[in-house]
Amino acid sequence: MNSGFEEIMSLRGRGMPEAAEVTITGNDPVFSARFKIGETTANILAGVGVAVTDIHEMKTGRRQKVAIGVRHAAATCQSSKLMTKLDPGGGWKVVQSPFMEHMRSITQPWRTKDGRWYLPHFNLPHLHDRVIGVLKCESNADAVAKAVAQWDSHDLEEAVAAARACGSIVRSNSEWLAHPHGKMLSCKPLVEITKIGDSDPMPFPKGDRPLSGIKVLDLTRILAGPIAARTLAEHGADVLMVTAEHLPQVPEHVMDTSHGKRSCFLDLNKAEDVATIKRLVRNADVFSQGYRPGIMDEHGLSPEQLAQERPGIIYLSISAYGHGGPFSNRGGWEQIAQCATGICLDNGDERPKLLPASACDYTTGYNGAYGVLLALARRAREGGSYHVRVSLCRSGMYIYKQGHVQYPQPDMGLSRAELDSIMIECKGGHGTLKHLAPVLSLSETKPYWDKPSPVLGSSRPEWL
Repeated sequence: MNSGFEEIMSLRGRGMPEAAEVTITGNDPVFSARFKIGETTANILAGVGVAVTDIHEMKTGRRQKVAIGVRHAAATCQSSKLMTKLDPGGGWKVVQSPFMEHMRSITQPWRTKDGRWYLPHFNLPHLHDRVIGVLKCESNADAVAKAVAQWDSHDLEEAVAAARACGSIVRSNSEWLAHPHGKMLSCKPLVEITKIGDSDPMPFPKGDRPLSGIKVLDLTRILAGPIAARTLAEHGADVLMVTAEHLPQVPEHVMDTSHGKRSCFLDLNKAEDVATIKRLVRNADVFSQGYRPGIMDEHGLSPEQLAQERPGIIYLSISAYGHGGPFSNRGGWEQIAQCATGICLDNGDERPKLLPASACDYTTGYNGAYGVLLALARRAREGGSYHVRVSLCRSGMYIYKQGHVQYPQPDMGLSRAELDSIMIECKGGHGTLKHLAPVLSLSETKPYWDKPSPVLGSSRPEWL
């Protein structure tokens, strides 16, 4: 097995599985990128498979065979792009809002006055408006390029952060590792699991799936967090998404990251809705959130507070920069992590270039699910409440560590036949969608979603 998979298994604390138990096939490049997107994602998904097998063994006494293909693993990092919807005329169309198309065209690295590169992040309306407020320009590529060119890179990075918007200097990996925040993250594991309270051991509920009866409250949006909870739903968990009507969303991401879940509206700004969340927590097993540091504390929903409310809770925190360094209170996204950690710089030629897949987001989501599975197994063995932490930048550092790869042509990817072999159709509130199926293979408990992606707010805030 490769060293990247060994690092994933070191987090499990039980050594490596039997040699014949895990099969990872194929290799990069899958996409036209200088990083091993497929192999890296396959390592983590194989880890998820081993963690699910550990739970299956606790319930049945039997282990399973785990298999994942590198090319299929890579495809998951483009899953929102690959999803199509059946239109009234009978054709399949990619789901992409015009707003997001425009935002992606300007969320790119631009040259600064001091000769460096800086990426401002525009991918949600309120963040777009805050960055434009700093740059004082129109919302188009030429205007943004000219405005960024008026700033020194560090001044712009600090000004955007002060406006509670998002952006990053394009750093080299060595520069990131020498930066106080990069230094801090390099001392932390890929997935942090910390015991935060005591409880009696809690055996897994009965049921024919590994996570049958496990209840997950999902307060996350846009890729990494929703992917973590969607992964738990693949193995039988009851996942209830919580969002509010006023929060901005990206429709294609909502449709693609919500398979197997239910959805309700609750507003953290309303005391009665926070009370409902706490009532749900008392019967939950997992609480997942991706808010900036401090926001959950303000609402009485911090890890320590919920461990008091519900001994045995597994609390998942997903962030851009991780916990404990000078950037920890900053928001961020996929592109920010690529720029901060050196991926964007090394992936380019004359100018830095973003990856053709959301590798930091998806791997962070899978890392989060992996940490939750490990914590649930530990809770079953010895009891306790646990805080699991993952971050986009720490995942970016793991991707970078797997090394570079050369690609032979500029338009690589999976063939239509390859994609068709792993696509499924579902009908629900969004109409008929064609999207990627779970790509992890388990010999006894096949991963699947038992319900289609829901319309936001279509369920009541209660457990099944």
